[in-house]
Amino acid sequence: MSMPLQGVSGDAAQAGVTGKNSAGGAGVWGEGSASGGEGVHGVSYGNTAGVAGYNESPNGGSGVWGRGAESGGEGVTGHSRTGYAGVGGYNHNPNGGVGVWGEGAKSGGEGVHGVSHGNTAGVAGYNESPGGGSGVWGRGAESGGEGVTGYSRTAHAGVGGYNLSNGPGVWGIGGPHGGEGVHGETHSNHAAVAGYNKGRGDAGYFEGNVTVKGNITVTGDLFLAGADYAEALTCGEPGIAAGTVVVVGESGAVHPCRQEYDTAVAGIVSGAGGVAPAIVLDRHADGVNIALMGKVWCAADATQSPIRPGDLLTTSTTTGHARRVSDMSRALGSIIGKALTALDSGQGLVRVLVSPR
Repeated sequence: MSMPLQGVSGDAAQAGVTGKNSAGGAGVWGEGSASGGEGVHGVSYGNTAGVAGYNESPNGGSGVWGRGAESGGEGVTGHSRTGYAGVGGYNHNPNGGVGVWGEGAKSGGEGVHGVSHGNTAGVAGYNESPGGGSGVWGRGAESGGEGVTGYSRTAHAGVGGYNLSNGPGVWGIGGPHGGEGVHGETHSNHAAVAGYNKGRGDAGYFEGNVTVKGNITVTGDLFLAGADYAEALTCGEPGIAAGTVVVVGESGAVHPCRQEYDTAVAGIVSGAGGVAPAIVLDRHADGVNIALMGKVWCAADATQSPIRPGDLLTTSTTTGHARRVSDMSRALGSIIGKALTALDSGQGLVRVLVSPR
């Protein structure tokens, strides 16, 4: 039996055993027995590594390289008996670089594979930079594929995003040439995208237009910021202002009224007094929104008689203005609505309750 090679050094800068190969081969070669045993075994009693590998080549190269058996096995395996990682990768380059790099086989396989047998993540990413940055970043293949994919076999989410501050839990930005910021799709009878608020705020918030191809079902109340229900009618002359009383002309387009008790009256142009309509039907470019029902501000003329809340209003000889009905025999078919505010004299705006006539 041959004696094992032993080396002892009392100098921290000098290794106990040194192997050097100047021909491109291994400096030190260790081979364990087929029945078991490490090829190279290292033990440290300090806070440094049991086995350390350094690559000082100016052309780059691995500090430690491991290859698993073709029949199965990891290239590099690490075990930890504490709360620290089994395998740790650190990059101290001031210009940046990857701490751990994993690359799967072209025939299939994850670049990095993580398994957890507890209630914590199989793979976790943390970013401690004071300048901000992603904890986990994923990029899909240019030929197609998600940047990040998650699967769940339970009722929990396939991908979950949580924000412990006051920012978004999940943030999505669509491509500059098209694409949704967040896309949801389902092949069941459940919602493709669902929002729940367990507090007192909104379950959904949109800033911009919303397009719906299909039906909308509302099981609660519908609150709208406007004050009336309107429909767009074709405008017969340009520049008709909000609050104007309009009548239907021979062409079917509307124009400001010019005579009193006109049975061709269409209604009041919505939007005066800074109050927009809540709902507008049949919007089109050359239309004006006519209040069909609700509260709307109306141009009125109280020259002939003052207007009081509760008075019926009709057309007047003052262009685009309403007046109080003083002759009920002439009012049939020409009533605009009922005054909600007063106008003692002259011309001004009156709040009118419009109802189906």
